Amino acid sequence: GGDVRSCDLDSVDVMREFGETYQQQYAVALFNSVRYEIEGGGTQSQLLHRKDPLVDRSIFSGNLFQYLEENRKWRNRFVFVASSYSISLYESKTAHDRSLHPKVTINCAGYRALKSMEEYMDLVNNSLPGVKARPSSSPFVKCATQFPLILWHPYARHHYFCVMTEKEQTKWHAVLQDCVRHTNNGLSEDCKVLTPAFTDAVRLHRQAKGHYGTWDMMCGGPPQILANLVMETLHPEMRSLIAHRLKGKLQQKQRHWMLISDALYKQVLRHTRAHYEALVQSCEVQRPALDAGLRTDMDQIIASKDHVQGKMRALVLPRAEQLLLASVKPYVDSILEALMEPTSRGFSEVRDVFSRELVEVSKNTLNGGGKELLGEQMERLSMLAFHPVKMQSCYEEVEQLNLDGLQQRFDVSSPSVFVQRAQILMREQMDNAVYTFEQLLNQSLEGQGDEDLCKTIQKCEDRVLKKYDYDSSTVRKKFFREALLQIIIPYMLKHLSPSCTALNPRPLTCGLICVPRLQELPKFKELIFEDFSRFLLVENVFEEVVLHSVTKDIMMAVKEAAVQRRHNLYRDSMVLTNSDPNLHLLGESPSVDWSTKFSPDDPEGEGEGGAQDEGPRGGLAAAKRRRQVVSMIQLDGVPLAYESCMEVPGVEGIPEEEGEDYGMRCKLGTEEEEDDDDDEARMLPRTPKSPDSVHEIRGLINPVVEVEHPEAEEGGTNGTEPVSATVLLEDGSVEEVRSVTTLVEGGDQRRVSPQDMMKRLMGKDRKQEVTDIEQAIQEIDLAVQEGGKDTDLEADLGQTSSKTNEGLNEVGPQPIRNGLTGGDGNGEEVENFGEKVAVQISDVVCEI
Repeated sequence: GGDVRSCDLDSVDVMREFGETYQQQYAVALFNSVRYEIEGGGTQSQLLHRKDPLVDRSIFSGNLFQYLEENRKWRNRFVFVASSYSISLYESKTAHDRSLHPKVTINCAGYRALKSMEEYMDLVNNSLPGVKARPSSSPFVKCATQFPLILWHPYARHHYFCVMTEKEQTKWHAVLQDCVRHTNNGLSEDCKVLTPAFTDAVRLHRQAKGHYGTWDMMCGGPPQILANLVMETLHPEMRSLIAHRLKGKLQQKQRHWMLISDALYKQVLRHTRAHYEALVQSCEVQRPALDAGLRTDMDQIIASKDHVQGKMRALVLPRAEQLLLASVKPYVDSILEALMEPTSRGFSEVRDVFSRELVEVSKNTLNGGGKELLGEQMERLSMLAFHPVKMQSCYEEVEQLNLDGLQQRFDVSSPSVFVQRAQILMREQMDNAVYTFEQLLNQSLEGQGDEDLCKTIQKCEDRVLKKYDYDSSTVRKKFFREALLQIIIPYMLKHLSPSCTALNPRPLTCGLICVPRLQELPKFKELIFEDFSRFLLVENVFEEVVLHSVTKDIMMAVKEAAVQRRHNLYRDSMVLTNSDPNLHLLGESPSVDWSTKFSPDDPEGEGEGGAQDEGPRGGLAAAKRRRQVVSMIQLDGVPLAYESCMEVPGVEGIPEEEGEDYGMRCKLGTEEEEDDDDDEARMLPRTPKSPDSVHEIRGLINPVVEVEHPEAEEGGTNGTEPVSATVLLEDGSVEEVRSVTTLVEGGDQRRVSPQDMMKRLMGKDRKQEVTDIEQAIQEIDLAVQEGGKDTDLEADLGQTSSKTNEGLNEVGPQPIRNGLTGGDGNGEEVENFGEKVAVQISDVVCEI
């Protein structure tokens, strides 16, 4: 209890210090925003930009097996990924369609998507310092299949999933990675005041603690980032207090520590969310008065800032240039090349993917598809940028970015910050290219027939690709400049900032050059008028001076690469502003609804995921249906065998050596060997059976019992006759018999009367009946052991009784032992059929 209270106090202290810094940076960010609004600036892109690309869309949905830590079992869940990239897990698809609350909702910010248990265990084993794991130690979570999917977080709860095939694993892994990528990018660039104020406050707060350089946990929205900021200090303290108190084996210690960490993170997150909302509200209340004062005194504020910058530049530049010359300039070209090569390959792959998709559209148009097929293809093309599987090849190129040898020198924790930023930019450029192509094609098709579709598509494609090359060059150059600044500026601030004097009072030695610490900055506060002191902070002015000292060298390096046309970069002078004013007028038009454009008689277009987008006329039902970006996973055109939310055994019931066999049993069924005489039966399509099947439930409610009768009447035929009788079972219960179906096998059809059949059911010749049942059981056991559904046994069984046996066989691969009587004179017992059916019905009703 004392440890928890101590952690709460630490959290409050961190948030109080951050709140003070945020209020100061809010006024500075407002000043910069108003100044930029008045002075203008910036370049205009050549491609159009879509405002809300994912309206009425969902990303993906399907079934996964989830590991439940409460009972240590795997359970099939229906997973729905909304346009916000939050992951919702439902009991079944029916629960989602009925808009019930999901079992779990996961925000993937800060997570890592893994598909290897070894990689996961490496991260888990490093979570508790001082506790060494054996190389052969087994994980505390045994995967039900050989295709795991894991969401790992340094502080929050981990989530474990698995699928049946490698194809599913690849697609789901791409979807999970896209969820992580999108939710990590939680700070909106459209917020010109709140976002800069928040990011600067976080950076200054970490610098005051001595943490310079990039930060991997700048992930998610402001409350999540603040929770990570608190946990950066709190997590190690709590671990040092609790780690040595954990008892049990290694796996148990790891499990308990993760539960403690997750509980602590949830508590911190609730606190930071409430604190941030209150902080923003208090600042927004003051915004009108601050904005009015800024617009009135903007000229005086700018003049005062320039005066302070001039004085500070004279003091800082000589020392900054020494540091640049000795420790930065020799590495600028190598850092730039390490950034340019994988990033440019990724943007080039975006161009190639876009072109390949348009080639497919043109091919189908040439094959006589016409405008109707064009509408379907354009509907899929419109979401190309948000299709994680199709974009995966682009993302993989930039994931090869490597900064080895530079990370320690410039305090770069990992290149993941730059990788995810480049991937976000790639997706934006792909969507801009697709949206521009849509608008151009829609304009060109007005009043045009089907004869010139290919030429029109080719002209629009050439026009878009040319604009894409210009925008790609502009975006990449901006990305390279920002990345270089993010790497170099923290390094320079760490060695020049007066805040480091207390940490290291000695001067910095760069080779043979000694750079003294700056301790004269506080005197510059006297140069700022008190009325302007909220908008002009000495710390921010100092950072801008350091930034300007580095910017010149960075700009020159990037410009030189563009002049040499390295990696297809263009010079800025080659990019024309407003070169196509007519095109930008199209950007004000709404997005084209290709699903209804060429189908006036059928306004309900069907999306890729199978859901229909009926528009505003569809009412409440249409509002619940969303077109899906990624199609459902199917194996060879057949739905998955576990769509019905079956339960998978827990860890204790899954031997490691049987993982492969288990996966095969959960697929469409085992491969069966058939005789040559069954060629016709082999050609019949097989569909996976579901325990929720209507036929199976009907068969369990009205069970059918098959009885062989060796004595038959001549001249009979197959048929069903209604009867009204009862059968006395072994346990004393009475079962009602409503009809008797006669099936005569062989060339001569012989008929058994219903009266004779009822005599057999009611116990006549019981000893012979038991002998026949035992013989049938032996035949079933032999057939099941040989492994096949279409063996000679199935040919011998009747059509009606086959339905019942299929329902019973769905329970598992065990042989069926349903008898009618309890035993004979020798004391041998046969299982009771009525009791078995009652249990089956109860299980099915529970599942429903």
